[in-house]
Amino acid sequence: MHVPDGFINVPTSAVAGVVAAGAVAVSLRGARRELDERTAPLAGLVAAFIFAVQMLNFPVAAGTSGHLLGGALAAILVGPYTGVLCVSVVLLMQGILFADGGLTALGVNITVMAVVTTVVAYSVFRALLKVLPGSRRSVTGASFVAALVSVPAAALAFTLVYWVGGTTEVPIGKVATAMVGVHVLIGIGEAVITALTVSAVLAVRPDLVHGARGLRQRLQLRVNGELVDAPAASASNPSDDAEGAPVAARASRRALWAGGLVTSLLLAGFVSFYASADPDGLEKVAADKGFDAKVEEHAAADSPLADYGVKDVENARLSGGLAGVIGVGMTVVAGSAVFWAVRRRRSDDTSPANTSV
Repeated sequence: MHVPDGFINVPTSAVAGVVAAGAVAVSLRGARRELDERTAPLAGLVAAFIFAVQMLNFPVAAGTSGHLLGGALAAILVGPYTGVLCVSVVLLMQGILFADGGLTALGVNITVMAVVTTVVAYSVFRALLKVLPGSRRSVTGASFVAALVSVPAAALAFTLVYWVGGTTEVPIGKVATAMVGVHVLIGIGEAVITALTVSAVLAVRPDLVHGARGLRQRLQLRVNGELVDAPAASASNPSDDAEGAPVAARASRRALWAGGLVTSLLLAGFVSFYASADPDGLEKVAADKGFDAKVEEHAAADSPLADYGVKDVENARLSGGLAGVIGVGMTVVAGSAVFWAVRRRRSDDTSPANTSV
């Protein structure tokens, strides 16, 4: 659903840019409360994973494909404020390095794909958990529904923006019907990916899933292939690390991060070659309704990584795979830098010098 340059007029794009900047500023402040020494590295990994999975377009209808938006997944794993930042980092990397999503439309894309999906998904997720039993199955089920709802919500948000500032005269009712219809199908794929990923993390480190905090079940960790009760932290325990977490928990956290990074690299570097080549939902609707003619050439069209290929590498499989690996690497570095900076700011804000009266 990456909006290119030319779909939305300049004044509306400018307003969307202000909205996006405000949302990012609020999220930077809110993320201070969500991130700690355990979850800051996970947030960088979540951004890289979303980048990788967004390369895997899946068919949803004849001649149409879809891909993960990622707002629901990020919000549930690392929190809604951090989730907005995760998707925003991905969109920034894609727009600047890969010419995916217009630069003048960056504010529109962040508003629609990062803010709307995250806010809607997390609101639905929390509402469902209030009425469902406090179990991991409930978290997985609520993740599925939240992700499913978030995608057509984003489609409606784009339709509203296009109604306000679209550059082509198109009956907005037809655009809304087409956008919501195809994005409900894409939402099913989003829901499956989100639920499976959340379930996988819950199976090994439920304490790292932001949306699972407060579960009544006793925390268990997978150590050497077996689930064991997590021991209570003790300041006098010599096996505890600086955070008071058991060494086994710290090791499993590192294993989760390494496994997630390897998975992301494989998805972007290898599996992406088999992704659907059909246009995504927005591209298909734009072509069918005739407003794709307004697409402008991307400012980064000459980028060495434009269109997810490495310039001057003739082999398509190798070119796409290298671009995917580079993208994952740069996203995890950029995301981790952002989240560690936010984490350090939180530490500074809660230091004795800043909290004394």
